Amino acid sequence: MPTHAEKKVLPYSSEQLFDMVADVRRYPEFLPWCVGARVISRTEDELIADLTIGFKMFRETFRSQVTLERPHHVHVRYLNGPFRYLNNHWRFAPVPNGTEVDFFVDFEFRSRLLQAVIGTVFNEAVRLMVRAFERRAYILYRRSAPPAGEPAPREA
Repeated sequence: MPTHAEKKVLPYSSEQLFDMVADVRRYPEFLPWCVGARVISRTEDELIADLTIGFKMFRETFRSQVTLERPHHVHVRYLNGPFRYLNNHWRFAPVPNGTEVDFFVDFEFRSRLLQAVIGTVFNEAVRLMVRAFERRAYILYRRSAPPAGEPAPREA
């Protein structure tokens, strides 16, 4: 059903971006609609995590298996929750001016109501989430201007 794919070059190393995406427990600090994250288990190359998303009157938790292929690939495999399926990956390829990030997400909710609600705002929601990761990279690594149209984050 809803699918989003995006490639972009960011001025950070593959290792930095990999570490940021793999740090699932920090998602509620910066990711829109992510209201909870719990890492159930973690090894060097895999983690199992529960994420709770909240949107309007909806609040759903889902479990994923995240394969970590340092520093080039993070692959999310859906285990259980409100989706029929969820496919998500991040690929990081070094390029002369940083890292090319290849992001892909494809999912379908079990609930027709939830699918209808999300479907109307899906593209904008995914763009906001991708920009949230870009802002997070800027805050963590400060090697570029913030994403277009965004003011520079204030120091705490």
